[in-house]
Amino acid sequence: MPRRPSLPRAAGFSLMELMLVLVLLGLAAAVTIPYLGNMGGAGLTGAARELAAGMKLARSRAVVAATETVLFIDLNSRTFAVSGDSQARELPENLSIELETAQSELADEGGGYRFFPDGSSTGGSVLLGLNERTMRVNVDWLTGRVYITE
Repeated sequence: MPRRPSLPRAAGFSLMELMLVLVLLGLAAAVTIPYLGNMGGAGLTGAARELAAGMKLARSRAVVAATETVLFIDLNSRTFAVSGDSQARELPENLSIELETAQSELADEGGGYRFFPDGSSTGGSVLLGLNERTMRVNVDWLTGRVYITE
């Protein structure tokens, strides 16, 4: 029996190849989308860590220089700075900020946290919030220890 000449194969992808690609894309999306949903909390966590680092810097300066050092948070401009620094650090616009500090450290535009040469401080905390998530940056008045809680 004579062989029929084979037809040239059309260029493109088979249905099986397309389905395999779709399955792989679906798996990749299932793995990465939950992580992307938490990106809003990255601003909150970053702000809390940066504020805690500023407080630790203020405490260190107070101990090393044997002088009182203040970290002041300006609620109007949403910035904070350590006394002696010319550069203020910005806090994200979308965060809610609540200060809990000594009455003597409150001002119309914000409040401060004073650190003393022996390492102690006026104490208090800063509550940062984003949507329904909150983080608190705490300062122990006796030891000046700075720590973050959720």
